[in-house]
Amino acid sequence: MLAPMSASRSAVRQSVSLPSHIVRRVHALARRRNTSASKVIVALIEDGLQAKEWEKKEFFTLADRLARTDDPKEQARIKEELARMTFGS
Repeated sequence: MLAPMSASRSAVRQSVSLPSHIVRRVHALARRRNTSASKVIVALIEDGLQAKEWEKKEFFTLADRLARTDDPKEQARIKEELARMTFGS
């Protein structure tokens, strides 16, 4: 989960206010990983961005399957999955 930040990328300082419950969790992760809170935050953001990219690809894969299938049951299942991805549970 916590991949190291590439040394070749230049860093930009960005100030962000975090809720205290998030700060506690970040600090706990940093202690367990024996690293800094900043590195944990960067890794979490990178993981979140990758997850969003995967979700976008999965959405388009499902949309393509929906366009290609003639099976009404499969269409309904795919529509439900697309709705869940778009609007949540």
